[in-house]
Amino acid sequence: MRTSLLALSLSLLMPAALVAQTATEDTEPPKLEDQLSLGQDANTEPQIGQNYIAETIGDWDMRCVKTEDGNDPCQMYQLMSDEDGTPVAEISIFRLPDGGRAEAGATIIVPLETSLPQQLTIQVDAGTPRRYPFAFCNPIGCFSRVGLVPEEVASFKRGNAATVTIVPALAPDQQVKLTMSLSGFTAAYDKVTIAEN
Repeated sequence: MRTSLLALSLSLLMPAALVAQTATEDTEPPKLEDQLSLGQDANTEPQIGQNYIAETIGDWDMRCVKTEDGNDPCQMYQLMSDEDGTPVAEISIFRLPDGGRAEAGATIIVPLETSLPQQLTIQVDAGTPRRYPFAFCNPIGCFSRVGLVPEEVASFKRGNAATVTIVPALAPDQQVKLTMSLSGFTAAYDKVTIAEN
């Protein structure tokens, strides 16, 4: 009994392809240790192309990508929570080149079971809410790509918090309100890399 339970546990841990391979080939089953991560030195510098958090400013993480020349592009990032404190969505903010109507852009990722026709709204403090559509969904979630005009960036800089509101697809009569803290927004925004066209 104990042996069969161990075999079942190992088969659940192994990818399906490995289980099929061990069933069809006359080879030794892979060791459980081979499927476990042994970790790496947390002080190791990120490799080229890897994402890393350069610093945290207020409630914003500066997420950067390691490059060969050391001019690592960085965006502002925040994980947003609902009224119960449960993390639900995330936002990344980047600056745009001068000359366009929008000064900055934002990518907001929400859960897959969000009502897309209802769109999402962003309201800074008690200001006027603005509505934005969703661009696409993938297995990670549904994406809204937002352009922020100078007046909106200014309201983020002087505001305390923004509320991002989404509607669940299974409960279209309800709203989920997410808090986006604006603590540290100005200092973080000043360090954001201008995105290339």
